[in-house]
Amino acid sequence: MLLLGFLLVVLIKPYYRNDRMNTIDMISETIEKLLLKNDVNNNDIESAARTIIGNNVCAIIYNENGKSIYYPPDSLGELCMLDKKITVGDLSYNIKSEPEKMIELIKNDNPFYETIYSQYTGIEMLLYGKQLKTNLANYYLILNTPLEPVESYIDFIMNQYLYLAMIVILISLVLAFFLAKNISKPIIQMKNEANKLAQGDYDAKFETNSFSEINDLASTLDDATEKLSKVNDLRKDLIANVSHDIKTPLTMIKAYAEMIKDISGDDPLKRNEHLDVIIQESEYLDKLVSDMSELSKLQSGVIEINRDNVDMKECVERVVTLLSHAVEEKKVKLIVDCDDCVAYADEIKISQVIYNFLSNALKYSDENAEITVKVKDSENAIRVEVIDNGNGISKEALPYIWDRYYKVDKNFNRSVNSTGLGLAIAKAILEAHKAKYGVESELDKGSTFWFELSKDYEEE
Repeated sequence: MLLLGFLLVVLIKPYYRNDRMNTIDMISETIEKLLLKNDVNNNDIESAARTIIGNNVCAIIYNENGKSIYYPPDSLGELCMLDKKITVGDLSYNIKSEPEKMIELIKNDNPFYETIYSQYTGIEMLLYGKQLKTNLANYYLILNTPLEPVESYIDFIMNQYLYLAMIVILISLVLAFFLAKNISKPIIQMKNEANKLAQGDYDAKFETNSFSEINDLASTLDDATEKLSKVNDLRKDLIANVSHDIKTPLTMIKAYAEMIKDISGDDPLKRNEHLDVIIQESEYLDKLVSDMSELSKLQSGVIEINRDNVDMKECVERVVTLLSHAVEEKKVKLIVDCDDCVAYADEIKISQVIYNFLSNALKYSDENAEITVKVKDSENAIRVEVIDNGNGISKEALPYIWDRYYKVDKNFNRSVNSTGLGLAIAKAILEAHKAKYGVESELDKGSTFWFELSKDYEEE
């Protein structure tokens, strides 16, 4: 509104001046056309008069003898300078009573433009003169119009502008109040909920409203809250599992050492039995520390992946041989379905992934269950699948099974041969290979763990 007011004040006078000049030219052309007609009548005169009066102009037409032949009603009133004393250059005269002087000026400078000031109002005026030549005679048209709006006109415009400005500002204030309230309310609520979240309250909820950006922010914060809540639960489980997995063997080692000292020290049979337990628990701790160290190195990128051509059928058969004792012990039917194919990968690391997938399937399968290992040669990749018909995994648990120490069954007992890091290590190895991987599972229907390796092997 300030800019509009500034432009209004600055531009109104030059705009009005330019408009007056164009109006003068238009009136001059209109009257010239009327005079060029041989049958100029009263209707033509009245039409010309309406044109002049309606455009805030006063006019007079003289013939060659200086006689006024056309002087319509004056629309300017006191502003008209045609019947008042004016000064043009060094000459001072009255156009109406001394037309010959004006006619002489028009003959010498046709058309004639002169800017004069009214000594009565102080307003800048335009004095215009032009010789109009017809077939019968010559005429002299003299027009007079103000080049700047009168003060009353400016005051009217400014008053209208002020009323408009006040209305616009009032509407803007009302709209700004409601907009600010609607925008700030959810932001304040988000701030309060964020403070709760910062203090560990994961029940924080972020409200939405009619603004899409705030809705997007609220949805993002809700999603972040849900993920932080799950991360917090996983952190608690991690601490609990690590503490349990370390504390249990240490307790066993301490207890059996004290039993050897106090009870079985002199009994070779019991002493050896107790020492076997200590050795077994020590081996578990050693494996736990080794797996933790390996996982950390894989995730930090310290361990280098040495890719080479790998015969996937031979690789699977070696892993199956390593686990043959566990397969026989659990009386599981193991089916191997492998295509003859070569992948470009780190053989030792990929063998470890297959071993972890297969041992995980054995762990969660019942006796006499069936486990299938498939290796299929597709057009773009080598796909490896380990399929079991065991307990299966719920949809809620699927996104978290790759996390370290995550257990689908919270009541599952610790195994001496398992540290709970197998799937996390497999994930790190596969990501280092930039391989696709995943799991498909349903409760009580079993699971399928799979990964795909590149076929871009090196020519030998």
